[in-house]
Amino acid sequence: MNIEQARFNMIEQQIRPWEVLDAQILNLLSVVKREDFVPLAHKALAFVDMEIPLQAQGTSGQVMLAPRVQARLLQDLHLQQQDSVLEIGTGSGYMAALLAHRAGTVLSLEIDPQLAEQARKNLQAAGIVNVQVRQADGSQGAANDGPFDAILLSGSVAQVPQYLLDQLKVGGRLAAVVGQEPVMRACVITRTGAQEWATSQAWDTVAPRLQGFAEPSAFSF
Repeated sequence: MNIEQARFNMIEQQIRPWEVLDAQILNLLSVVKREDFVPLAHKALAFVDMEIPLQAQGTSGQVMLAPRVQARLLQDLHLQQQDSVLEIGTGSGYMAALLAHRAGTVLSLEIDPQLAEQARKNLQAAGIVNVQVRQADGSQGAANDGPFDAILLSGSVAQVPQYLLDQLKVGGRLAAVVGQEPVMRACVITRTGAQEWATSQAWDTVAPRLQGFAEPSAFSF
């Protein structure tokens, strides 16, 4: 496989058509080596338009999101160089690496200890120094480390808890995939005041659930 050609095709055939047009982000996708964050068993799938399992057994469901979804979420956050970012769901560390290039500091929470350790190794090998990976249940956020300029949920939730929105600075943005299969929306929620938030629902997609977040009751009347 010609890796650089595959990377180029990923950007031009998957990501750019999904309205990711920020030149800095497109360039970043060429710089950060996605294949270095993919498990060895799935290296050949690094640039394919699909979610990549992060554990051999697949029991916990953790995956790398599809490249186009990661790129679009990154673009939607509109990060600045000085921003402090909270990511929930580190996975392999690839999204944290992208965030690190766009922001000042990144705190990334991963519930699975093996994934957290592997992500630390991946980030260190990539020379990323402004990311802290913490093994923790990210569903509660990190209030003691906030408030944050941006929060990214690297997976889907039924709804965004208010206590996560409270961890944003005024002007801060939270990006997440929200809803129930088969209908989910990528949402960006901006804190516009002390007790005010504005929500934009930008585009449709589907993503696996993040662990630890509440689900609505299955009962119907």
